[in-house]
Amino acid sequence: MNKRELVDAIVERIGDRRTATEAVNAIIDVVQKTVASGDKVSITGFGAFEMVHKPARSARNPSTGAEIKVQESWGPKFRPGSDFKELVNAGGKKAAKKK
Repeated sequence: MNKRELVDAIVERIGDRRTATEAVNAIIDVVQKTVASGDKVSITGFGAFEMVHKPARSARNPSTGAEIKVQESWGPKFRPGSDFKELVNAGGKKAAKKK
């Protein structure tokens, strides 16, 4: 599902495309800005978005085997909540049975 499909799914529930689009855009904007500022966004039953530090390290180029230095960086992280995990686990079991 992409952003347009998400908006369409919300339109089915609330009936107004403009409101649905504004709501999706607002949620994405607030989550991005909050996490970028170093704060954590927790949505009970869904999950938590937070910033994580990735320290500098050395790695190997897989094609040449040469050692390279990877600079430190900061990145976003999502940890799903227990309700979300259970829902995905149940869906995965159903999909496995279909195959």
